[in-house]
Amino acid sequence: SSSCSRVSSSDWSLLPVRRDGNLSSVLFGNQPIHMFRRVVRASKFRHVFGQALKNDQCYDDIRVSRVTWDSSFCAVNPKFVAIIIEASGGGAFLVLPLLKTGRIDKAYPTVCGHTGPVLDIDWCPHNDHVIASGSEDCTVMVWQIPENGLVTPLAEPVVVLEGHSKRVGIVTWHPTARNVLMSAGCDNLIIIWNVGTGEAMIQLEDMHPDVIFSACWSRNGALICTACKDKNIRVIDPRKEKIVAEKDKAHDGARPMRAIFLADGNIFTTGFSRMSERQLALWNPKSMEEPISVHELDTSNGVLLPFYDADTNIVYLCGKGDSSIRYFEITDEAPFVHYLNTFSSKEPQRGMGYMPKRGLDVNKCEIARFYKLHERKCEPIIMTVPRKSDLFQDDLYPDTAGPDCAIEAEDWFDGKNGEPILISLKNGYVPGKNRDLKVVKKSNVLEGKPAKKAANTSPAESKTSPHPSIQNEGKLEELLREVKSLRDLVTLQDRRIAKLEDQMSKVAI
Repeated sequence: SSSCSRVSSSDWSLLPVRRDGNLSSVLFGNQPIHMFRRVVRASKFRHVFGQALKNDQCYDDIRVSRVTWDSSFCAVNPKFVAIIIEASGGGAFLVLPLLKTGRIDKAYPTVCGHTGPVLDIDWCPHNDHVIASGSEDCTVMVWQIPENGLVTPLAEPVVVLEGHSKRVGIVTWHPTARNVLMSAGCDNLIIIWNVGTGEAMIQLEDMHPDVIFSACWSRNGALICTACKDKNIRVIDPRKEKIVAEKDKAHDGARPMRAIFLADGNIFTTGFSRMSERQLALWNPKSMEEPISVHELDTSNGVLLPFYDADTNIVYLCGKGDSSIRYFEITDEAPFVHYLNTFSSKEPQRGMGYMPKRGLDVNKCEIARFYKLHERKCEPIIMTVPRKSDLFQDDLYPDTAGPDCAIEAEDWFDGKNGEPILISLKNGYVPGKNRDLKVVKKSNVLEGKPAKKAANTSPAESKTSPHPSIQNEGKLEELLREVKSLRDLVTLQDRRIAKLEDQMSKVAI
């Protein structure tokens, strides 16, 4: 047919939908593709649309960080949005209650304990008041945010995790084990911490010869997947400290790659071709010689940050410096990665936050929410499936990962695994009472113990002894001594004041 158009193999899943549904005129090579009907199959996510919220629902007058590091600079959960900002004399980030929209005062308190710029932040999936940060000062810090947000600057972390010799660019919590945190630094080292004791439990050395661009846990946290500057994708069993799968030159381009685990165990990557075209690819870690699927997108040079929804199998791609969010559905039908749509806006994004499923409004068929960072503001963008019914849409909201952890840190380090504990969103997500105080071992520094003391306390001692620990007794004595010295000082000052007043009265006479 003279009306036929030709597409390359890399474009065939990215073609726009023909409204009349007649796709038989498209050629693949020299052959008509009648099977294109399957590629643009009737998906319930075909018509997902994005919408930026109005100005009064944005967070304005925020000095977003200018650090040249390819992290998202923003982390959100059902209670707070955290944003890495410019800070003189060190590193800082804002933590705002979700409802605190509008102009943010320049004097608004920040989390400001790092001595170098903050590069990455991540909320704990099991405690909406706990956040970890990695910095150029080579440390990881874990913070506890008060119930209603900050009223004064927070400079004292719950624990400082020291072990990296160069800046820490990646921090990410274990998805199912309590208080297990992974960090990766520019020293090409991955450390897995037990935050509850302040200890570095696993150090993955000599696995990466260059800078680690991304590190991601599998769904149950048994494996991790990394993308490195040497262009290799590695699947690592961290407890056995060995590489179980590896692909060299997953993407030929020199610019940064990203790699994430999908729910079925496959790996989704973004990177660049040798011709500097942006690519996405799908891999089976059991056979990584060839990708399941590869697609070329465009020639922009912004790093593509992938955000994955395990419930719907949708991957959202947000390029740094782009002004769009593209989304793809992953299925077991060829070509496996199906282009859905693109949300476009005018302003480029400096970073992006992604809300966990339990923070969404299920009554409005909202399946994703992003927090887009501009130069001076943060703008929420909601992704919605158009539905007329007001009833709960079971097919859009299968049970999702809840805030309860499946196993304790000690169990995971001992070799056990736990799948995510799922919850229903039928009546919306309601946080439990005093969630941040829920069932935590006494050795856990997140309950308020000083980090350095907690690291010296064995979990066994904490479990068996009902009495205050020796460290706490020492701390109490120290506080009592300080109170006594302050009282003595006040007494001396009172005497001094009385003496001066006496002298003044004599001079006046």
